[in-house]
Amino acid sequence: MLIAVPAETQTHEKRVAATPETVKKFIAAGCEVVVEQGAGAAARFPDADYEQAGASLSKDFKSVVAAADLVLKVAPLSRDELKHVKKGSAVASTAAPFTNPLLSDYNDRQLSYFCMEMIPRISRAQSMDVLSSQANIAGYKSVLLAMQYYQRFFPMLMTAAGTVQPAKVLIMGAGVAGLQAIATARRMGAMVDVFDVRAAAREQVESLGAKFVEVETDVDAEDAGGYAKEMDDDYKRRQGELIAEHAARADIIITTALIPGKPAPVLITEAMVESMRPGSVIVDLAVEMGGNCPLSELDQVVEKHGVTLMGVGNIPSLMATDASQLYARNIFNFISLMLDGEARTLNLNMEDEVIESALLCRNGEFLKPDLLAEKGGAA
Repeated sequence: MLIAVPAETQTHEKRVAATPETVKKFIAAGCEVVVEQGAGAAARFPDADYEQAGASLSKDFKSVVAAADLVLKVAPLSRDELKHVKKGSAVASTAAPFTNPLLSDYNDRQLSYFCMEMIPRISRAQSMDVLSSQANIAGYKSVLLAMQYYQRFFPMLMTAAGTVQPAKVLIMGAGVAGLQAIATARRMGAMVDVFDVRAAAREQVESLGAKFVEVETDVDAEDAGGYAKEMDDDYKRRQGELIAEHAARADIIITTALIPGKPAPVLITEAMVESMRPGSVIVDLAVEMGGNCPLSELDQVVEKHGVTLMGVGNIPSLMATDASQLYARNIFNFISLMLDGEARTLNLNMEDEVIESALLCRNGEFLKPDLLAEKGGAA
């Protein structure tokens, strides 16, 4: 089986879907691998390292994917890329399944398209979970970005000139990104408050030395996949009052709240931003889905009401080397489920929950019709 690893063409995307480490593993499993020249350069993986791992190099996207049985990418296939991919081949990448307008085009091309975001969050799939591996990086980097613009110390300092109080950090959402942000901010010496609608998050938050803030409710705010659910209007009203109280005291706010398939919930209103003291910083990790703060602007750092708002998209790409290593291992572990003894084809065992959950389409049949229905397309 021939595996293609093209360079990413999307703006600001520095990651690569396979590293020399995983290329070597694919080849040991009986696959052939072709890599586009320069595919790993932005992530600091030179072409020579891929050749040393056993891959061959090709000059451009078209020549890399033309004969490939499986294409590995980070970003979803674009319209221009799609026309060069061999009809009936397989693709594994993120696919932005709730917003991508090309899902039906993938199906028309008769691709077997694996959406890495839809791998279920079950124990045996943890090593394949790209959402978690990349969110971990985003949570860590969000604190470093905040420190870059926050013009005060994070830890408490007792000096001859007086005591400097520690920064007060408010983190919205205690998922993977939020937990890593908590751990990083605490290591930097900040005082951290954390809000999450899921009561089950309390133990993890407190184990990291942060204070858990919650709105009391009898409703289970967590869905079967472990994600937060959208709550009713009464809850949202009480939530807003509680957040406003904590936001006014915060020096830094990091927002991570997302609801799968829906715009990011607005948690930090303009009035809350106005209540923050000058020099405060907000890092909006949900900006690509509309943002948890309506003042955030995608891929922009702006100052409003004396507060710096960071709407940096695709934060994992800012740490492309480690992000690529983790993503590539996720991809390898997932594809390994389907490699037969001689690695000539992919064994698509549809009784395997992991494979079935990730596969969008196959042989001209779209397997997740609800995704097309949400976009007004035909199933």
